[in-house]
Amino acid sequence: MTEPSPNTCPPPSRAAGALDGVRILDLSRVLGGPYCTMILGDHGAEIIKVEPPQGDDTRGWGPPFAGTDTERGDASYFIGVNRNKRSMVLDLSHESGRAVLLRLLEEADVLVENFKPGTMEAWGLGYEHDLAPRFPRLIHCRVSGFGGHGPLGNLPGYDAVLQAMSGLMSVNGTPETGPLRIGTPIVDLATGLYATIGILMALHERRRSGLGQYVDMALYDCAMSLLHPHAANYFLDGSRPRLTGNTHPNVTPCDKFATRSGEIFVVIGTDRQFRRLVELLGIPALAADPRFATNSDRSRNRAALYPLLAEALARHDGVALSRTLLAEGLPIGPILGMDDALGADHTHARSMVYERDGYKGLGTPIKLSRTPGGLRRTPPALAEHAREILREAGFADTDMDELDRAGATAPRRAR
Repeated sequence: MTEPSPNTCPPPSRAAGALDGVRILDLSRVLGGPYCTMILGDHGAEIIKVEPPQGDDTRGWGPPFAGTDTERGDASYFIGVNRNKRSMVLDLSHESGRAVLLRLLEEADVLVENFKPGTMEAWGLGYEHDLAPRFPRLIHCRVSGFGGHGPLGNLPGYDAVLQAMSGLMSVNGTPETGPLRIGTPIVDLATGLYATIGILMALHERRRSGLGQYVDMALYDCAMSLLHPHAANYFLDGSRPRLTGNTHPNVTPCDKFATRSGEIFVVIGTDRQFRRLVELLGIPALAADPRFATNSDRSRNRAALYPLLAEALARHDGVALSRTLLAEGLPIGPILGMDDALGADHTHARSMVYERDGYKGLGTPIKLSRTPGGLRRTPPALAEHAREILREAGFADTDMDELDRAGATAPRRAR
């Protein structure tokens, strides 16, 4: 049986996705929620992005911005997580805005929001008492900082703060730097991924029960879930995990090393891999050295091993050596700048950069053979599709004019 051909380019906008027919109202802003709905939209779900009158905050999180100084567009931060969506504005503090939302929910499968817990309830839009009785098939996903209960329940949460409070920062960095924030907003992104999984689980279960449910996604919980293997080590031996820098608490060697042409990263997880590495580097005697015979031996004697590896690796061209060692099944690669990684031939071959009509963004990593995901819509302007969406929901032009005059659906974006 041959392997399916790789997804080498974004499918045309008419291509069916795995989630065609799923309608999602996205009331979320900033990152975790929008990242979740972009993933679902990449695979065919219809995403209606319902923004406050001033728009998603991240439209202004620049520079850089699209457009020109005189015709400034949206910030790169917004553009990066809001493709495959249609945009409209609703002021949910306005009674008529809430009425519009209820009308839209009649045809929705999923509601995603990241208001502070208690906000939707105060508006008469809480899941348990308001939405579930009226829309029993609705799946309501809330992304919040700490969830709605517990000592920190209902408090706001932010990625960097959660990295600090969860222990993630306590193992990232060196004794010289102290704890460091991970360079990407890993907690927000992981929460978006977990929210996607939770929604898909709820959609699957609904096929059996006919009922929706509440998907409670807290950044705090998701940050805690990322603590492997440090938490597992702590549970077993009770020792507080410490700053590891580039090293690994359980695997040796695992670190960066200098070569003639730049730095490479080496991760050797098995004794067989170590024997092959030192053989290819021309220092096979290290495999017979009792200090380095097993992974546990190498971990205990890391300080003695690393200078020997560093001396051997420094003689090589890092890029060529990495390619040779990877071909041998050894997990070693050059440390690339992001521009080099985005421009790499393999990045192009795997369709991990999408480009169309002035839009450029990261591709979807989820490659499905029959229903591939891809770029169907470029990120929307604020309220770009408002009338289109409202007309589909049965609103007449006169109704829409009145909603605009009342301030329920009109954008008020500051420039």
